[in-house]
Amino acid sequence: MVSAIECEKLGRRFGDVTAVEGVGFRVEEGEFFALLGPNGAGKTTTMHMLTTMLRPTQGYARVMGFDVVRQAHEVRSAIGMVFQEPALDERLSAWENLEIHAALYQIPRRQVKARVESALEWASLAGAARRLVRTFSGGMKRRLELGRALMHEPKVMFLDEPTVGLDPQGRLHLWESIAALRQSGLSVFMTTHYLQEAEACDRVGIIDQGKLIAIGQPSRLKAEVTGSSESTLEDVFIKLTGHRLRDEEATPRGRLLSFGRRGGEHTR
Repeated sequence: MVSAIECEKLGRRFGDVTAVEGVGFRVEEGEFFALLGPNGAGKTTTMHMLTTMLRPTQGYARVMGFDVVRQAHEVRSAIGMVFQEPALDERLSAWENLEIHAALYQIPRRQVKARVESALEWASLAGAARRLVRTFSGGMKRRLELGRALMHEPKVMFLDEPTVGLDPQGRLHLWESIAALRQSGLSVFMTTHYLQEAEACDRVGIIDQGKLIAIGQPSRLKAEVTGSSESTLEDVFIKLTGHRLRDEEATPRGRLLSFGRRGGEHTR
């Protein structure tokens, strides 16, 4: 069975700086996986390699069985992406933004109208289809981006800090939408700084100083790392990555802690 995401010894250097080193894990089809880490830990760099936006300088990665370097076109066709910063043309309407996406992904012309209408309906934006995106709230823009990312029927959804800037109601609505997506078997890979949001994931990975230092089910990580099932992921995060601000002093790299055997993780 093909994993949704598979990487081994994945790494990326920028000159003399190593941003990601030796990362390896699997995400199975239909799984909800979150990658957590302090600022500058390598979360976004890892996601950019998995989505073909950055070429790895070490190791390999596959998405739905396609190599992110040799089969980049196939990978892009198989994934949907919601960036941390809005990636909409605010001078255009919601409908026009979706039409552009349909053209970029070569959705057959006869299907475009139905796909656009479906995306707007899914995002609860049918009544705002012709409004300029610059008039939208942050929550409306996020819903539009998510609906747009689904138009070409991806197998894996990548979400980079998807709730940044949203109010509590907007975050709640977004997570309800993502929960509905999972019922269809869509795999979700997310980065987030809101650790309470990661509690609902099937598994989480924690990356620090470019290395994956822990991976497993939230309940197992809490019990094994803190010794208490009553602790939170924030407790786990702080215990593993430390209290110091990263612009003051780097924390030492740790070994990989693996809890739960799903996804082929191993202990180094």
